[in-house]
Amino acid sequence: MREVVITAIEAIPVRLRRDEAYLGALPPGVTEESYFLRPPYRVLYARFYETLFVKITTSEGIVGWGEALAPVAPEVAGTIIEQLLAPVLKGRDPLATDALWSILYDLMRDRGYYGGFMLDAISACDIALWDIKGKLLGQPVYRLLGGPHREAVPCYVSGLPKPTDAERVALAEAWVEKGFWAFKLAAGFGVEADLRSIAALRQALGTQARLLLDAHWVYSLDEAVRLGRGLEALDAAVLEAPLNPEDIAAHAKLADAVAIPIAIGETERTRYQFKAWLEQRGADLLQPDVGRTGISELVKIAHMAEAFNIPVAPHLSVGLGPCIAASIHVAAAISNLWMLEYQPPTVELANSVLETALVCERGHFRLPEGSGLGVTIDEAKLKTAQV
Repeated sequence: MREVVITAIEAIPVRLRRDEAYLGALPPGVTEESYFLRPPYRVLYARFYETLFVKITTSEGIVGWGEALAPVAPEVAGTIIEQLLAPVLKGRDPLATDALWSILYDLMRDRGYYGGFMLDAISACDIALWDIKGKLLGQPVYRLLGGPHREAVPCYVSGLPKPTDAERVALAEAWVEKGFWAFKLAAGFGVEADLRSIAALRQALGTQARLLLDAHWVYSLDEAVRLGRGLEALDAAVLEAPLNPEDIAAHAKLADAVAIPIAIGETERTRYQFKAWLEQRGADLLQPDVGRTGISELVKIAHMAEAFNIPVAPHLSVGLGPCIAASIHVAAAISNLWMLEYQPPTVELANSVLETALVCERGHFRLPEGSGLGVTIDEAKLKTAQV
C-alpha cells in the first residue's frame, strides 16, 4: 500500500431546524433566540439542533467524517480544529489513531486544556480518523475494535419529551407497540413529581418495562437519597446525573445508600477523569459520550470500567450522524455494554442529511453496513437543511 497521509481537515458547524426543540416544547417566552434556559435545568439549550462535523481527506482521496458533541456554539470546537489541530494532523498517517490522539491531547495539556471544548474537537477528529481507517482497510469500525460482541445493539428510548405524565405514558405505550421496552425520563422536577412520573409509567407499562430517570444534576445528596429509595420501590433501573457532576464523594455516598444503580458520565472526557469515579465507586454505570471522548478514548474507558465490573451505557443526545454511528460501533465492540441511548427525533433528523439511514427498530440499533462508520454526510442535503 502506498503511503497515505492526511491532506485536509474541514470543520463544519451545523444548525438544523426541527419542528420541536430538543426535549420538547420551548419554555414560555422563548421564541427564536439561539440559546435559552430550560428551568429547572441550569445549562443552556439551543433553539436549533446544533453540532460540529469534521471532514478529513487523505492523499488517496478517502474522506472520513467525524463529529463533536456540540449542542451550543459549535464554532468553538471548530476553531480549535482549524487553528490548533489541523496544522498538526496534516501530513500524518491517518491509520495511527492512538498515536494521533496522544499527540493532539498533549498539544495544550500543560496549559490545563485537558477537557471541555479541546477534547470535543479532538474527539471529532478521532472519529473521522477511525472512519478513514475502516475505509482504507475495507472493514467496519466495530471489527477493527475487536468485535462484534453482538449483532444488534440494545437501546432505550430517551426523553419522552411531553409535558404531562399522561402524555408521557401515551408516548411510551406507542413505543411499546413498536417493540421498545426501555425508557428514560428527562426529569428533575422535584422528588415527589419525579416519583409520580415513574409510578405512572410503571403502572401503565407493567413490570416488563425498564425505567430510567435522568435528574439533570439538580438534587442535593439528601434529596437524591430520598429519590433513589423511592425509585427502588418502583423497581426503576437507573438514576442518572442526580448531583453536581464535580462531587464524586457525594455520588459515592449516594451509591452506597441506595440499591438503584447510579449513572454518570456525559460530563467526563478521558480515562483520567473516569478513573476517580471508578476508584471511589461514585457510579454503578458509566455514560461516556463518543462526541466528547472519541472512539479511541471511549474504548479505553470501557475497558477500564470492565476491570471494576462496571457496565457502560454510552450517552447519545444530539449527535447528528457520525456520533450516532460511532456509538453503535463501539457499543457493538465492548463486552460490558449495558444499553445505548436512543433519541428518536435526533436520529430522524440525522437521517435527513445522511446518504444511508441509520436504523433503530424493536429496541435495537442495526449495525451500520460498509467499511468505516458506514455513514456519509450528504453535503447537498446538509447545505439545504442548514438554518
